[in-house]
Amino acid sequence: MKEIGQKLKEKREENGVSIEEAAEDLKMRPSQIISVENGEADSFKDKVLLKYFIRDYAKYLGLDSEKIVDEFNEFLFDLTSKIPLEAIEKAKKEKESKEKPNKISSPYTTNTNHKKIPKYIICLIVIVVIIILGYIILSNIHGNDFNSDNITYAIRR
Repeated sequence: MKEIGQKLKEKREENGVSIEEAAEDLKMRPSQIISVENGEADSFKDKVLLKYFIRDYAKYLGLDSEKIVDEFNEFLFDLTSKIPLEAIEKAKKEKESKEKPNKISSPYTTNTNHKKIPKYIICLIVIVVIIILGYIILSNIHGNDFNSDNITYAIRR
């Protein structure tokens, strides 16, 4: 990672671009540029995001971004291949214990716990509204208004 950062730093200096200028153009923070150039991968929690920062930075500087990304992927492979199998198993068990059983989840979707109204309740409400609207329309067609005179007359009969 330090070699990648060194290449990026040398090319930036060769192009006469300041850290602040590069950060502004790439919509990054200057501290992120410095961390990348110093090879401090641990400064980034998300290594995939770091990969995209490096790719974009290499393109910005006019370097072969594919080659730089390949170098980063090798670094990432070396980094992850050093994780003991026990640590991977432990993380997998912790993740499984947090998830609900028999539930398939994707890292690209969010879990929303919206309570859905059952379809039969919605149908019932629609039917009641239709009946009420039908009654009102038919009453107006037949000349039966809902005023108090008609109600009083109907009660007196």
